[in-house]
Amino acid sequence: MPPATPTSSTDLEHERLIRQATHLAPFTERFFRDAGIGPGQRVLDLGSGAGDVAMLAARLVGPAGEVVGIERDTMTIALARTRAAAAGFRNVTFTQSDVGNIEAGEPFDAVVGRLILAYLPDPVAVMRKLFRLVRLGGVLAIQDMWLAPALALNAHLPVWCAGLSLVLETLRRSGVHVDLGAALYRMFQEAGLPAPRVRIDVPVHTDSRFMYDALVSLLPEIERLNLSLQSLGDFSTLLKRLQEEAAASKGVVAWVGLVGAFARTRPTQNTASKPRGGPMKRRGANSWSAP
Repeated sequence: MPPATPTSSTDLEHERLIRQATHLAPFTERFFRDAGIGPGQRVLDLGSGAGDVAMLAARLVGPAGEVVGIERDTMTIALARTRAAAAGFRNVTFTQSDVGNIEAGEPFDAVVGRLILAYLPDPVAVMRKLFRLVRLGGVLAIQDMWLAPALALNAHLPVWCAGLSLVLETLRRSGVHVDLGAALYRMFQEAGLPAPRVRIDVPVHTDSRFMYDALVSLLPEIERLNLSLQSLGDFSTLLKRLQEEAAASKGVVAWVGLVGAFARTRPTQNTASKPRGGPMKRRGANSWSAP
């Protein structure tokens, strides 16, 4: 998940996010395929970060498609462009923009975002704006966090749960909607959008580094909020103890729960069906609507 503090421009933070993205990629790809993202489509990726979701979408849309990634941090954009070029993607571009201030232009076949809305002050308002960037018949596909299941699934791991509890408290006090994923179905409708299709994935693994990495990333914010690290014991040995605890359980650990929700635009009663002879183009404010 992204950090609660502005550390995204550091090399270590980029490395952490790339490791996390690699772990989450199969779940996001399956969600995007379920949402109908495929060859030849034009896709907008929200809060692209180091470019992992944009590149995943680029593989799905293929050379005939296009992915536009937006990111507000210039150093992160530079990294994303470098990585996309090195991977041979010619159908991906990155631009600097805030998610809440995207200029309307040629509509997209899909607008996607992973672990981004939870960090916005008013995600419902942003969803309402984003839906207007989607062409008739296109899709808004959002995948966001739900951390509560991880506490229940790992209740037998006291050190791990202490770490996650501190992560949750830090994020909450920083204004992050830590369980936004669980509210996505309701939020789509509050934004005036169609009721979405929803799936929930809880990735599991045998490595506790994701927990440790998140805590290291959040240390400046933990200190700013004057939260105690006492429940974690000696921080210098924390990673070792987390790994030993997981190994002793002879099981797996769950990290962030991913809730994916998607909905399609659909015509108003007085809007004609998809025209013949080419791709759908926006024809004005009433070209599409939610119920």
